[in-house]
Amino acid sequence: MEGDCLSCMKYLMFLFNFFIFLGGACLLGVGIWVIVDPTGFREIVAANPLLFTGAYIMLAMGAMLFLLGFLGCCGAIRENKCLLLFFFMFILLIFLAELSAAILAFIFRENLTREFFTKELKKHYVRNNDTDVFSSTWNSVMITFACCGVNGPEDFDAVPLLPHLPLEETTTPEACCQRKLQSREGMIVNRQACLLGIERFQNRQGCYTVILNSFETYVYLAGALAIGVLAIELFAMIFAMCLFRGIQ
Repeated sequence: MEGDCLSCMKYLMFLFNFFIFLGGACLLGVGIWVIVDPTGFREIVAANPLLFTGAYIMLAMGAMLFLLGFLGCCGAIRENKCLLLFFFMFILLIFLAELSAAILAFIFRENLTREFFTKELKKHYVRNNDTDVFSSTWNSVMITFACCGVNGPEDFDAVPLLPHLPLEETTTPEACCQRKLQSREGMIVNRQACLLGIERFQNRQGCYTVILNSFETYVYLAGALAIGVLAIELFAMIFAMCLFRGIQ
């Protein structure tokens, strides 16, 4: 009876780690694809160092989960106590790190408010300066999502005008102008009219509302996925420890 239970635990352990292995392989593949061939993500990923770093983080996480799943599968099938112990310690560290990140995200959730982003935009935005990471990222976001500022064009009233651009008689940056194609290569419908403040040539809706509406469904999906991942990791640790203690 004990042997049957141990055998069942071994194959359950293998199954859980196989899913971890597949998840790591998927993340690894997506990370490599984004870094090697960022077609379609060039404006948001390749052009922005902060977001491009995120692709490397995804790549590292994928490689780590890939290795973790592989070790778990090998440890379960071979009934190797050393591999099982290493797997348990490794996944415990990941589990604690994810739990800490979730707690910190909850504590600092006020930093994701509309007011916080508005204050940061007014403080750090330098208009069409693509050498500045903050401004370049905001310009890419506004172009991609066809939006302007956090709440609307009025957010830029406090941002100083650039003296070498006499055409700008309003505070609206070029990234807020309507384009035929929502990318940096997309032709602006009427640049002069937009910069002169004619509203029908500007994107008037704030990015906070646009992005929130775009990702509202995915937020719940991401939350459910995160809970699922934590549950899989917890069960994998339980199976690993039970299998470790059952091996003679």
